This record gives sequence, structure tokens and C-alpha cells, in this order.
Amino acid sequence: MTINPYLNFPGTTEAAFNFYKSVFGGEFSRLERFKGGPGSEKMSPELQNQIMHISLPIAPGYVLMATDAPAEMGFSLNQGNNFYISISPDSREEAKRLFDGLSGGGKVEMDLQDAFWGDYFGSFEDKFGMKWMVNYASKG
Repeated sequence: MTINPYLNFPGTTEAAFNFYKSVFGGEFSRLERFKGGPGSEKMSPELQNQIMHISLPIAPGYVLMATDAPAEMGFSLNQGNNFYISISPDSREEAKRLFDGLSGGGKVEMDLQDAFWGDYFGSFEDKFGMKWMVNYASKG
């Protein structure tokens, strides 16, 4: 079993995933637009160009996925604080690189620091409204 975060955006999926790709590296494993899908002939050209599904492998066995959730298709998107994407990198240096990269232009909630439970931890909301936690647990 794998657990993959699936994110919904209000028409900003492509920009968000190009940003995530710039931090994590790699290539999109899937990128599908609404154009060509069922009923797409009735959609505006702008809506046809939005992302129906995108996948970005970010580590072995872990894939970040998303879609645009347009109101024109009946979606009611409410960005909230009811979820985070938690990243557990293999080194303190990688934790800092990911934290600094992903938090760029966003709002840091807790600076990356040695936490009371012994890990190197920080949390933030990125510039697209997604909430992240970075937690490096030293093996020592």
C-alpha cells in the first residue's frame, strides 16, 4: 500500500506543480488536461487547458498528485487547514533544502529547528496555500 497526497487547486495546479518540480526535481509521470475528456467540447478553451490529473514522483514510492477543481464543473473548493503534507528527509541538509525551497513566498508557521521531541522540524504554508511539515529524525 502507498499513500499519496492528492491536492485540489482553484485553477493553479500547473503553476503549483511546476514550483514543486523545481524543488523536488524529476519529471511528471502523468499530466492530463480536461481537453479531450468527456464533455470537454462544452468547456471554454481556458477550462479545457486546466489540469485534470498530474503526478510528480517526489521520492521512491511517493507521488504527489493533484487536479484543478473548477466551479464550472460543480466543485466547491475550500482551502483549509485540515491537512499537511509531511516530508521526512534522510538528512538535516535535505530537510533545510526542502524547507527553504518549498516555503519560498509562503508563510512559515514554525521555523525549521531542533524540536523538543528530538527531531529537526518546521512547518509552513506554501505560496499556493498548501500546508507542509518537514521532520528529520536523526538516526543517532
